[in-house]
Amino acid sequence: MPGRIRIGISGWRYEGWRGVFYPKKLAQARELEFASRAVQTVEINGSHYSLQSVSSYRAWHDATPADFMFSVKGPRYLTHMLRFRDETATPAIANFFASGVLALGSKLGPFLWQFPPNFSFHPDAFERFLDLLPKDTVAAARLAQGHDTRVKEPWFEPGRKRALRHAIEIRHPSFCTDEFVRLLRRHGAALVVSDSVAGWPYAEDLTSDFAYMRLHGTETLYGGSYKDDALDEWARRIETWAAGGQIDDARVISSTKPRPRASRDVFCYFDNDQKVRAPFDARRLMERLGLAPADVEGKETSP
Repeated sequence: MPGRIRIGISGWRYEGWRGVFYPKKLAQARELEFASRAVQTVEINGSHYSLQSVSSYRAWHDATPADFMFSVKGPRYLTHMLRFRDETATPAIANFFASGVLALGSKLGPFLWQFPPNFSFHPDAFERFLDLLPKDTVAAARLAQGHDTRVKEPWFEPGRKRALRHAIEIRHPSFCTDEFVRLLRRHGAALVVSDSVAGWPYAEDLTSDFAYMRLHGTETLYGGSYKDDALDEWARRIETWAAGGQIDDARVISSTKPRPRASRDVFCYFDNDQKVRAPFDARRLMERLGLAPADVEGKETSP
């Protein structure tokens, strides 16, 4: 049986979406409620720029359907500033997991760790980073105990022990080595399939029990709709990956094939949010895959 496929959007609070994707006069506070009935998953971007609060995570949890799932973007303070170079990285990552993210409960999906274009690959340093990432909610709660006073309202109840997933997005060509792929596979982290016109590395190496995709646009970075034939091609890839396989024409870094799997979960996020293409492209891809989220009454939505 194929893995679970979830198609969604990167963020949901964009002024230009109002009156186009979101109905006119829809209260801003209800935008996530609306978006979560149109797609199956959303990347939380605010966590990349600042520590969020447990009250926010609880509100996002409560605004979405029972089967909805979030991915959470790791803090740029860690990936872009500290870069996990010294002892300050440990309390900083503890702060992140103490901020309330575990309050998403069963709706907590993968963590996205996006590294900047000027961040190059150093094997020992990158392995130290992967070693820091908690593999389950109990480990995350234990790590969170090391938080400092930057967390105003610490909350890190692990609840039922659940595995945590991590996805790595690279933007420097030095990562295109077999050693990097082996490192991800050893730690069970997914290499993000990152499609853009920015010239960042693009690779489809499968390194985990799930695949993670970010589609950044076709004309400019974060702009430009995906044409029908492109969506057909993405659908082909997603169906193959969900069935546990690898496409014949995969663009890969490593010549070593991933170990066989019966299935693989797939998360795909449209990040071409300029000109309001992301939610509509997500819906078009969902239609190709026969996916249709339902509202709380079980009726299909159509934005």
